Amino acid sequence: MQPYPPYRPSRPPGPPQPPVGRRPGGGRKPGFLRLVVVVVFSLFLMAAMLAFVGVVGGAFVYSRDLPHPSDLEKIVFPEDSIIYDRHGKVLARLTAGGESRRTIEWKDVPPVLADAVTAVEDKTFWANTGIDPLGIASAAIDTFTGDARGGSTITQQLVRQKLLPEDVIATSSRLGDRKIKELIQSVRVTDYYLRRRGEAGKQTILTAYLNQNFYGNNSYGVLAAAKSYFNVHDLDKLTLSQAATLAALPQAPSTYDLVRNAIENEDGDLEVPADSAIVQRRNLVLRLLADDPTRRVLSGNAYSTEDYRDAMREPLIIRDQSQPAWKAPHFVWYVREEMRGMLCGEAETCDALTQGGLRVTTTLDLDIQKKAEKWVQAATLVPHRKDPTAAAKALRVPYADWMAKLRGQNIWNGALSAIDYQKGEIIAYVGSANYYERKKVNKKMQPQFDVLSSGWRQPGSAFKPFTYATGINNRTLTAATMLMDVTTDFGGYTPTDFNGRERGPLRVRNALQFSLNIPAVKALGLVGENKVFKKSQAFGMEFQKDKPSAGLAMALGTLEVHPLDLNQSYATMANGGINVGHTSILKINSVNPDNPQKIRYKTPKGRKVISEQAAYVMTDILKGNTDPAVNPAWAAKAQ
Repeated sequence: MQPYPPYRPSRPPGPPQPPVGRRPGGGRKPGFLRLVVVVVFSLFLMAAMLAFVGVVGGAFVYSRDLPHPSDLEKIVFPEDSIIYDRHGKVLARLTAGGESRRTIEWKDVPPVLADAVTAVEDKTFWANTGIDPLGIASAAIDTFTGDARGGSTITQQLVRQKLLPEDVIATSSRLGDRKIKELIQSVRVTDYYLRRRGEAGKQTILTAYLNQNFYGNNSYGVLAAAKSYFNVHDLDKLTLSQAATLAALPQAPSTYDLVRNAIENEDGDLEVPADSAIVQRRNLVLRLLADDPTRRVLSGNAYSTEDYRDAMREPLIIRDQSQPAWKAPHFVWYVREEMRGMLCGEAETCDALTQGGLRVTTTLDLDIQKKAEKWVQAATLVPHRKDPTAAAKALRVPYADWMAKLRGQNIWNGALSAIDYQKGEIIAYVGSANYYERKKVNKKMQPQFDVLSSGWRQPGSAFKPFTYATGINNRTLTAATMLMDVTTDFGGYTPTDFNGRERGPLRVRNALQFSLNIPAVKALGLVGENKVFKKSQAFGMEFQKDKPSAGLAMALGTLEVHPLDLNQSYATMANGGINVGHTSILKINSVNPDNPQKIRYKTPKGRKVISEQAAYVMTDILKGNTDPAVNPAWAAKAQ
């Protein structure tokens, strides 16, 4: 740096000027102003020093128990975990070693894959210090305005997966601690690798990210995912579409799992539907690369904008999968998700889970599960077979009249769950008609999609009891309250009963037993939409929106819920109005000394949703539906 040039006046100095005098008693001595400046400056300096000491001290406190940044590159190859039913029968072995986890080096990463990952996950990756303050601020603003999204960099995501103490990750009450440690650790990791490896430091971080990620379908690491989904053993062989898909998966690998979302197309290939969430996210990645050349940091002009556009229109085809010999496979996936939550909280990638060596006893009764699977297939697959009688015989069930009536109807899939309502234990769990179904039934039939916990379905008339239960609980209604079953215009909404008839005045008990629509809507109007909505959530239902959005039509079950949650809500009703939740796991032990785990499920005391008296009245009304003396119409259908 060149020294500043000496000061040169703009004109020659004149003769010396006499000093400017001050009036007697006026002004202050020059030393006083100097003293004020010194004092103010000292105060600012002290404040700055205290702030610096506070920041440094806080950073020291939060970083003293953090793992060393070099742990980033340590890959632990896990051993099998075994999942059992409640009686000790093996349901599945979760293998996460060998072929399921394959590591790569930076030289194995094609530029377009690296660009796809940074484009969608962290556009400032190559320049940031491990965190992106502007990205965090932008995400916070979007979240505040109702468009919630994350603002974590790739380094933060990796740190969250790999370099935070397990107790910090698993404890939801320590979210603030976790975020502070995550930020500090991300800066430490970036600084560590940049100081030791220069430009290659960032490459090391991105390589570790690609090796550590879970990509769904029991695949750990991007190379394992490429092989599992696309039969690609060399990442350089990936197409644009495939590279963008792999970049899109880590955000929600279980939800986006390609195998679970794929269906058999007209050519017999497994294709992920164009309207699925993972294809939409793949297209987002491709759109970012097409529209913003600055995101093509490594690939540059290797592909044109039109190449990216073409890839967006490309069907997402995956390889034919060799299925694991799992029993109750939908349930096994559900158990795996519950294990991840128990062991690692919100983290998508969970070392305690992937290190393996776990022995998991579940709540499932395999004998009851087999019966459940058989009857779901009988109701959804048998009616559509070319020879339904033979199909029923293969299932060892008689081909009944009710199956024949389903033939030609628009019913292509089904699900079933059974819960011990007092303990909250899931006894049977059938997420779709047949996980391993390979015969083409209909493009709407997605056998590997878990309808129970992932599907949003309208409960229809099954929602009616919760309107009446809320009204009886808060004493707006009783079982004997008179309602008018007469066609009524509710401000432009005019519901009718299923058979178009009107029955005039009748009691709540009869209105529910005959599942009448008009009285149910009137009951909702009396009780209140918000009250019923909130009480339904307390029963165990999760809705897609936080507020009721269907008006009085909500009484007829127009708001979508997860079928498993609906079952849980009925279990709450049966349990005297006490919600104990539900679980798929009884206990977890470990035979891996490096991954010690010991968890036991204990039935919770639960939370009272409605009074025992209200629950009794509702249960009494409902059980009358199968009693011919009480309800001859519906009871006949139950025979």
